[in-house]
Amino acid sequence: MQLHFLGTGAGMPSKDRNTSALMVKLLDEVGEMWLFDCGEATQHQILHTSLKPRKVTKIFITHLHGDHIFGLPGFLSSRSFQGGDEPLTIFGPQGLQQWIEQTLALSKTHLTYPLQFVEVHEGIIFENEHFTVSASELRHVVPCYGYRIEQKDLPGELLMEKALALGVPKGPLLGQLKAGKDIELADGTVVYAKDVVAPPKKGFTLTILGDTKYCPEAVSLANGADIVIHEATFDGTTTDLAANYGHSTNVEAAKVAQQAGANYLLLNHLSARFLPHDLPKFLADAQEVFPQTFLTSDQSVFTWNNNQLI
Repeated sequence: MQLHFLGTGAGMPSKDRNTSALMVKLLDEVGEMWLFDCGEATQHQILHTSLKPRKVTKIFITHLHGDHIFGLPGFLSSRSFQGGDEPLTIFGPQGLQQWIEQTLALSKTHLTYPLQFVEVHEGIIFENEHFTVSASELRHVVPCYGYRIEQKDLPGELLMEKALALGVPKGPLLGQLKAGKDIELADGTVVYAKDVVAPPKKGFTLTILGDTKYCPEAVSLANGADIVIHEATFDGTTTDLAANYGHSTNVEAAKVAQQAGANYLLLNHLSARFLPHDLPKFLADAQEVFPQTFLTSDQSVFTWNNNQLI
């Protein structure tokens, strides 16, 4: 899995940060990319990458503020122009479908692919053989959701030397064992999959939180997560102001990760008030609470590999 931050700013775009958009690349896992939020000019940000909009199969919107959705019409249209013809599913709060459909209709925008809409609610909103996605409402000034993406356990590795030592010939029987099926050899010997396949590997858990003030719902959604992505619109000197606007500070985000028992924390959605020279202290203050905290910036990329974030 790879996380590509296309926009990490809060409110309005600035010279240093575009508005919210995060691409989760699951090409190795399922051959797809999932987009979380789509602020203004997201498609512009994509032009500076190798990301292909036609590979995006799902879009998850946290809430209906403009800095999280104003890039949708352009992105959806560009996906058509760039050869996208596979269905696209959009998850989001009530009202999102109406806004998109009216915008496309009034602008006479024709899409070459079908759109499917899922109105987000508490609990599981998507599940297939590889992933489960759950949602929970956070505490912002409008309905806003956080998402928890859980990869299901991966099959254990086939212990090739052990299988060959038991007389299993190279070929399709090895594939059956790897799939967890017991087999019978030509001489009648039964080889049990559990004896030649390593235990399943635990999948990753990624929590992506929308705009929110510090709240127990965020901690619950992030419980035991490998990676938590949390907004940090304010810093510790403006805690009350952050809460009044339904936002969090860097220190509060760190407390969420700490209390949730997460492994890594990525801070995004930073206010334009924080200039480059402010960021070292901004990060250090969060790391005092949760050492494995990192700052995101536009076009920053993080890769999850072998249970490590690099």
